[in-house]
Amino acid sequence: MAIAKAERLMNLALCLMNTRRPLSKKELRDSIEAYREASAAGSEEAFNRMFERDKDDLRELGLVIDIDESALDGEVGYVARRDRNRLPEIALDAEEAAALSLAARVWQQARLAGAASGALQKLRAAGVPFEESSAPEHTALEPRIPAREAAFEPLLLAARDRRPVAFDYRKAGAVLPEQRSVEPWALECWHGHWYVAGWDRDRKDARVFRLSRITGKVRTRAGRFTADVPDHVDVRENVARFAGEGATATARIRLRRGAAFPLRAKAVATEPLDADWDELEIPYGYGLGAWLAEFGADVVVLGPDDLRADVVTRLRAVAGLDAALSENTPEHAPQGAQR
Repeated sequence: MAIAKAERLMNLALCLMNTRRPLSKKELRDSIEAYREASAAGSEEAFNRMFERDKDDLRELGLVIDIDESALDGEVGYVARRDRNRLPEIALDAEEAAALSLAARVWQQARLAGAASGALQKLRAAGVPFEESSAPEHTALEPRIPAREAAFEPLLLAARDRRPVAFDYRKAGAVLPEQRSVEPWALECWHGHWYVAGWDRDRKDARVFRLSRITGKVRTRAGRFTADVPDHVDVRENVARFAGEGATATARIRLRRGAAFPLRAKAVATEPLDADWDELEIPYGYGLGAWLAEFGADVVVLGPDDLRADVVTRLRAVAGLDAALSENTPEHAPQGAQR
């Protein structure tokens, strides 16, 4: 039965760290079962490739592996000396330790929970005290960050590793998703929804995407980022800007009386028109067209023209129409309704 790579790496690390002298490649092959199996099932070349990959992986994980060509009569030897693989002393005060413990409990998703728990175990092994029972104020309210979207983990890893991705994205009000090619910068939760901010390669601009609107799998793309990553990525600020918060421009709409209270709450000015309709002035920012389209026939966009065209396009897409939407406009809609 094939031996898991994690077990193979662990065995190699133990051999290299617990030897008193450098070990040759042959000695390592004879000492580690996975290498013996590789040699028996294939060729010496197969073992050599596996060993070189494992050695590189351990070095990437932080293990310092020295090469000594003098200890084995000219044959190359490998050793991971303990004095070069010892962590410096970690000193945390009680408040810092409590903050780390609290942060570890926040993540309850499968892989993140395991990583957080493992990090605490490593700190405890290094002598950092974690008195869970000494800080009851931190457990009165148990924090949680839900991340149920399947796109969350691959986007988080892609942002960490600076890898471009592609995914299918369905905009609000759209019937079919569109493929997006994105260089993800950071993820953040805002108003109960997860968003990723990054560089949209097709549109040559920084964009924000809501994870719940990503359909299918997030696919990793080869190559590096083509755009510079900002020193500070404030996802919430970007989402708020796209949602119209902090906008300097305004839009004028007619709103059916008694409908769309979230829009009324955003209004900077409201004027009654008749028994059925009010005219509102609301902040105009990115994403407003998608939001207005959600209210359907209860909203009529008066201006600006680009917002009106955006809403009409979205309504046509939802209705599946290529012609004008006049037949879908209520007969009692005021003059000037979008058509």
